[in-house]
Amino acid sequence: PPSNLAMSTTASVGTASASAEGGGDAAAPSTTAPADTPMMGTDGSATDGTSPAKPASIATSSTEDDAAANTFLFASESVTESHPDKLCDVISDAIVDACLTLDPASRIACETVCKTGVVIVLGEITTSASINYEQVIRDAVRDAGYDDPAKGLDYKTCNVIVALEEQSPDIAQSVDAAKVEDIGAGDSCIVFGYACEETPEYMPMSHVLATKLSARLAEVRKDGTLDWIRPDGKTQITLEYGYNENGVPVPKRVHSIVISAQHSEEVSNDKIAADLMEHVVKPIVPEKYLDDKTLYHMNPSGRFVIGGPHSDAGLSGRKPIVDTYGGWASYGGGALSGKDATKVDRSGSYAARWIAKSLVANGYCSRCKVQLSFAIGVPHPISVSVDTYGTCTKKNGMATERDLVKLVETKFDLRPGSIVKELDLRRPIMRKTAAYGHFGREEEEFKWEKVKDI
Repeated sequence: PPSNLAMSTTASVGTASASAEGGGDAAAPSTTAPADTPMMGTDGSATDGTSPAKPASIATSSTEDDAAANTFLFASESVTESHPDKLCDVISDAIVDACLTLDPASRIACETVCKTGVVIVLGEITTSASINYEQVIRDAVRDAGYDDPAKGLDYKTCNVIVALEEQSPDIAQSVDAAKVEDIGAGDSCIVFGYACEETPEYMPMSHVLATKLSARLAEVRKDGTLDWIRPDGKTQITLEYGYNENGVPVPKRVHSIVISAQHSEEVSNDKIAADLMEHVVKPIVPEKYLDDKTLYHMNPSGRFVIGGPHSDAGLSGRKPIVDTYGGWASYGGGALSGKDATKVDRSGSYAARWIAKSLVANGYCSRCKVQLSFAIGVPHPISVSVDTYGTCTKKNGMATERDLVKLVETKFDLRPGSIVKELDLRRPIMRKTAAYGHFGREEEEFKWEKVKDI
């Protein structure tokens, strides 16, 4: 079997923090197994009879040699589309798309809750479309793989409760305008966008790999590669970062990988470990980042038969870091899914990503965080902020971040209505964003991922 089902880490190099940032280039995924990786059982004992790995101390500098002294660890996580929280996002965005398909001017704020045998949808929707919400919900549950009461939810028999009202007229009057470009922000909020040179997607590598691992978990379930996998699942990957000559963090190696996959009753832990290594890890994680110290925690709880809404209640908007940048950037607080584009929590976040990616891709900086703020009913942003983490290249005379803010304000029309129009956000494309990240995906519909020439 493949190596290293460790229950504890060894030789931890520093600790990750929410403010840490990263850089570097991703290699193409390799299908070659890492060599000589130590194998450990789900109870932490090594399969060769040696003692369990000694837990790493939580310290800011626990290193094995001087070369590793200037490194740190950073972890990102992701979940499958059938994780209970993510299922709720998918349902909410399925409803958004159903409304936009028939009435592009629909106003939608839709939340979803799920638990064993029940899905509840509640919120405010104003639309001219006639929607069979119950059918939309059941179809989304079916597509997520919940087709048997034994899985905790069955699209055919689950109880569906719909509690939707029209948008408050007080909010509506503050947003309405004769032209799309002149509509006011649907709420007061702050949003953030982020980009870096770490991967071809201009995204942090830890986030990209965690997301791809979760997507692969769903893929091997759907295509029948692994017949024991059930819908629920979560992945986590920790990378060790160093710094380049300009002080920009660069990924050096994979420190550890954690995969929790819901499974059938009869499959053994050894088979789970072997299959996840062979069919999930190997096709996704570049071999050059794996070494004999990389740790693998495959279903570390030892049993994950009961999953999905049966195990944990799901709620929309509860996976914002999975949706965005894997913990590398700030987060404004508003959820993305279940909203039409007049809600600037969503459209503003897309615009902020568009700006950040365009600044990095055009060579103005190596890393960038953009903040936008909006006030309800006001048809323009209240503030624009750019942070390059000291990587401003001074291209075209843009010597400071203040200069970059002026460039952004010149090149991007950040009125909420203009964002909706330029990114074409009245199309029914929202369900596709609901799982595996809203950013860093080269989907034709995701216009915020198209670099603007500035």
